[in-house]
Amino acid sequence: MKPLYHEYMDVQGEFLNYDDFNKNFRIKKVDSFNFAYDIVDRYGREDPERPALLWTNPEGEVVRYTFERMMKDSNKAANYLRSLGVKKGDAVLLILKRHHEFWPILMALHKIGAIGIPATHLLTAKDIRYRVQSADISVIICTSHNTPVADAVLEAAPDCPTLKHLLIVRTEKEGFESWDRGFATASDQWEKPVGDAYPHNEDIMLVYFTSGTTGQPKMVAHNFFYPLGHIITAIYWLQVEDGGLHLTVSETGWAKSVWGKLYGQWLGGSTVFVYDFDKFHGAEILAMIEKFKITTYCSPPTMYRFMLQEDFSKYDLSSLHHCSVAGEPLSPEIANDWKDRTGIELHECFGQTELVATLCTFPWMKVCPGSMGKPAPLFDVDIVDAEGNSCPPGVTGEMVIRIHHGKPYGMFAGYYKNPELTAQTLSGSLYHTLDLAWKDEWGYYWYVGRADDVIKSSGYRIGPFEVESALLEHPAVLECAITGVPDPLRGQIVKATVVLKPGYTPSEDLVRELQNHVKHLTAPYKYPRKVEFVDELPKTISGKVQRFALRRKDQEAAKA
Repeated sequence: MKPLYHEYMDVQGEFLNYDDFNKNFRIKKVDSFNFAYDIVDRYGREDPERPALLWTNPEGEVVRYTFERMMKDSNKAANYLRSLGVKKGDAVLLILKRHHEFWPILMALHKIGAIGIPATHLLTAKDIRYRVQSADISVIICTSHNTPVADAVLEAAPDCPTLKHLLIVRTEKEGFESWDRGFATASDQWEKPVGDAYPHNEDIMLVYFTSGTTGQPKMVAHNFFYPLGHIITAIYWLQVEDGGLHLTVSETGWAKSVWGKLYGQWLGGSTVFVYDFDKFHGAEILAMIEKFKITTYCSPPTMYRFMLQEDFSKYDLSSLHHCSVAGEPLSPEIANDWKDRTGIELHECFGQTELVATLCTFPWMKVCPGSMGKPAPLFDVDIVDAEGNSCPPGVTGEMVIRIHHGKPYGMFAGYYKNPELTAQTLSGSLYHTLDLAWKDEWGYYWYVGRADDVIKSSGYRIGPFEVESALLEHPAVLECAITGVPDPLRGQIVKATVVLKPGYTPSEDLVRELQNHVKHLTAPYKYPRKVEFVDELPKTISGKVQRFALRRKDQEAAKA
């Protein structure tokens, strides 16, 4: 059976080059689409033994799902949820780390037409309270495996009147109903809803809370068309293979999981590989690639950097055919080192929770380490100045998406329960990403930083990525983050927060050496006038450096 993505494209066959791809790639307009019914269940009926999911953990347990099992387990999950009163439009919070239960439960919610709200297990009681109250969540399904999040749920629950059920997986805990017991007794035969009870294309399917780095988290809503946008993500950026095994390193609470661990992979016929770890270790991921013969791989640059600290001669990585990187800008130093050791170039991509893969290094393009690539055919991307005028090559501005012809597949439906913000964001002819970049004369886009990450010093605008890339080329630097700190003379000065490689120790001599190193690689005004050495950088669970946390720490120190 051919991968099903072919049936949702207007143009069949291979594209000749990027221009052909950009001009002719189109997703069909379909009257009705539900990923659980039209992809998972169809594979389950017509190609039942096709592998869907391969799950393992550091203890060596292995769980395999065929599409027939995924179909039946999602039916069981749907029947159990229906018995609890879950219906179309109800919001269900999923805090399941990388547990394999996440996949059949989310498919069950799609079948019912309920709204899945994945969330990280790092949430506090305050975070949970805010999410439940904001989204009117009625059910929480969570884990307590190596995390206190279940206790946080119990602490928040009395302040959440919309909550009707608290369910916990893999264990028993006072205050929770057992997911495992309820699931075990449910039927694997599912009666599809009909009429108004059936989930329709424009109904909300998923909601993600943004990180909230500049205020309260926004609720990004996606409708049932959304998975089709990930044909671009998986087939043409991640380049998953029919019959292959794909690993994207992401916890299920982040939108990157449905980018790399679900929709596009199954549309493309690839099996999803899941390693259910608690702390990232480069050696473990390399061992997983060798043991299970992973064919395509994606993670943030930070994880590549840690993997590159390992001895590659210990691992057979010959199964790898394609590697991708996303989540934060890639330094050329990491890209070149990875290529030297594996022979594989790293293909970059830019996107947001509100979007699918938006700017990528696609198959026909020359890889330019550090560049986000070129626009995906779905999106009319531009770089504009403060007045909304297109910027010429080499000039930094804000990345926007022109939507005067309507929202494309893969773009979010709006901000959930916030029509004012939705109208402000989507009613005009532009969607503002709030990310700054510039375009070169060959059409490649280069990331500068979030608008609130850009440092304004003595009249200069300094993007953190260029300075970080320069620092990372120094042999002493393992990781770094560039932020701006207040300065009475210059407005802001550049600060480098640095994690050193083993064998190096902080010193004033090393500070001067790093400063001179940056001066030689970038314009001298960009060098870090302040350097702080730390043992680790604050990060999200997906591995992204939290520059806002560093800025907040410096602001609090300045007030003290």
